[in-house]
Amino acid sequence: MVYLNGEFTPKNKASISVMDRGFLFGDGVYEVIPVYAGKIFRLYEHLQRLQNSLDAIQIQNPYSNNEWLDIFNRLLSFSSTANQALYLQITRGADVSRKHSFEALIPSVFVEANSLTPKSRTELETGFSAISQADFRWQRCDIKSTSLLANIIYSQQAKACHAEEVILHRDQLVTEGATSNVFIVKDSTLFTHPTGTNILSGITRDLVLESAKYCNLAIQEVAPTLTQLLSADEVWISSSTREVMPITKVDDQLINHGKVGEHWLEIYNHYQTLKHA
Repeated sequence: MVYLNGEFTPKNKASISVMDRGFLFGDGVYEVIPVYAGKIFRLYEHLQRLQNSLDAIQIQNPYSNNEWLDIFNRLLSFSSTANQALYLQITRGADVSRKHSFEALIPSVFVEANSLTPKSRTELETGFSAISQADFRWQRCDIKSTSLLANIIYSQQAKACHAEEVILHRDQLVTEGATSNVFIVKDSTLFTHPTGTNILSGITRDLVLESAKYCNLAIQEVAPTLTQLLSADEVWISSSTREVMPITKVDDQLINHGKVGEHWLEIYNHYQTLKHA
């Protein structure tokens, strides 16, 4: 079952207008919210980021926080799976003709829930690989837009290289991953790109920083260089579905001799306690 514009319906029965601006232009925003043991994780932080994206592209939020919660709980009730990922998308809506400018329209709202199976500690401890690429995306990466063509190209490159992620850089400064935030550790200090228009500030990114503070790891929200990334003691990526994942090889260069670092394990363990708090 999915939720679409006020109704719960089987996914194969759900449909939108061909004039929907999300279909025609990618004119919309989205969110992904993890659910652990039936509990929606950091709901209001995700809804605030959704509101920020809606405000940035001038779409009125169709629901209050309580109304969103009711929709999510109803949708989750259709499945007995304890861990799920909620995907919600809001487009500007359907117009009568295709044109780049827009009028006041009724937003289209789509929500679905899918099973979420985070990788186990044992799986994560094997480490994962990444490749690096120049960041050619637009200058408003802070908007969680459905216009994801660049990210799709990057993700397909990662797949072709049998890598987990593409780590992006502008002028040799690491921004983020194609679908994640990026962290490096050097001499017991955690570095990550500061919030702003060059990255999407993830909710999981904030949780990693929260965990780092708890673990007394020094933090600098300063963009590391590509050279610093490749010579780091540890490299991690984070996202709602990956949580915090260790990267032990970038561009065929081993990080920490290909071994997962001790700081990652501390952060991982604390993150698990936050999930079930």
